Amino acid sequence: MKRKTVEFVHSGKYAAEVQVELIEDEGDWAPRLSLDDAKKLESVRLALKRGDVAEAAKLAKVFELLPVSA
Repeated sequence: MKRKTVEFVHSGKYAAEVQVELIEDEGDWAPRLSLDDAKKLESVRLALKRGDVAEAAKLAKVFELLPVSA
């Protein structure tokens, strides 16, 4: 069985909301990501690390984080 969920990736001043599917089965590794979703998360993380927001935005919803003064 598969269910959709959101994973968040954070790097520097950016965060991304990545849509993935969790695979739930009776195995010891459940729930788990598919190989394609794991690669997507890694691609977004690396793009944010490089500061390539446009590339990350192709795969996820990207946010710029701003500090809040007290």
